[in-house]
Amino acid sequence: MKIIRNHISGLLTIEPDVFEDERGYFMESFNQTSFLEATGVHVDFVQDNESMSNKGVLRGLHFQVPPDAQDKLVRVVRGSVIDVAVDLRQDSPTFGEYAKVILSAKNKRQFFVPKGFAHGFVVLEDQTIFSYKCSAFYNRDSERSLKWNDPEIGIEWELEHPILSTKDEKTPYKLEDFRNTFTI
Repeated sequence: MKIIRNHISGLLTIEPDVFEDERGYFMESFNQTSFLEATGVHVDFVQDNESMSNKGVLRGLHFQVPPDAQDKLVRVVRGSVIDVAVDLRQDSPTFGEYAKVILSAKNKRQFFVPKGFAHGFVVLEDQTIFSYKCSAFYNRDSERSLKWNDPEIGIEWELEHPILSTKDEKTPYKLEDFRNTFTI
């Protein structure tokens, strides 16, 4: 696997080794030992989630606060997305900055989003299947969301009128509301 380190410390884009022939392809989507050796990050995933969304859907920006904060390893099984992570670590020199990557069934890239980041994505193709591994179980009481179009962050979603859930549309929370949530 190839690891691409982002300008924001902790965020990793992973290009798995893919073996293709006339029958199709094979890839190892996760191997804890290989991941640790390649990244230096030890993570125990306890929950896998999957969503299907159509073009124009924006999901995010979501995260869980401690003690239920989650590391996530995300990928697209079918279709494509613009995936975004926002740094919420209070002492980070990149607090409030975001990174985005294109994840698709074609490029098979994965994005590692550690604790301390809000996460979201916008869907580029109908019936896109998005899969993610989480290092902590979902806890409704620990769930938070950050306004997807917070002008202080200025995410370029490349979409003017996304389709949002009621929760994402109505969240009042902005970057400043989470300045003291995560320490590094």
